[in-house]
Amino acid sequence: MCNSTDGGSISTNAATCTTINKYGGNLAMVPSQAVATTATFTNTGTSPIQTFTLTPGSCTQSNNGTANGTATDFCSKLQLTVTSGATTVFSGTAASFAASSAISLATPLAAGATQSYTFTVTLDSAAGNTYQGLKASQPMTWSASS
Repeated sequence: MCNSTDGGSISTNAATCTTINKYGGNLAMVPSQAVATTATFTNTGTSPIQTFTLTPGSCTQSNNGTANGTATDFCSKLQLTVTSGATTVFSGTAASFAASSAISLATPLAAGATQSYTFTVTLDSAAGNTYQGLKASQPMTWSASS
């Protein structure tokens, strides 16, 4: 959960949230399998949100168990699409997402209003055996202010 005062204060009505896992955490994905996870934000404050951004961090890979592949570009094999309703916010790989700057999201978000974002992650169909047993981690920072 992320409230409109997280990382800010009641008087500034600003939030910064970094602990939302939106890649679904499925460690048993296979090539071409898509995993979708939705994050819904609610402006619990009394002022509209005027600025709302999503800033991706670096995508890093690590081993997931005792038997692991040797690939070193796992983040480039994770296809990511971020949508809000019919609007595509981002489409590319997790590696290219990491290279993006802050992405402006739909605003204003009225007091009490909600906005949902769906993250769909797909392991590239060309990911062979060298990608088995690997996992990715990518921080994202959501920032909102009135």
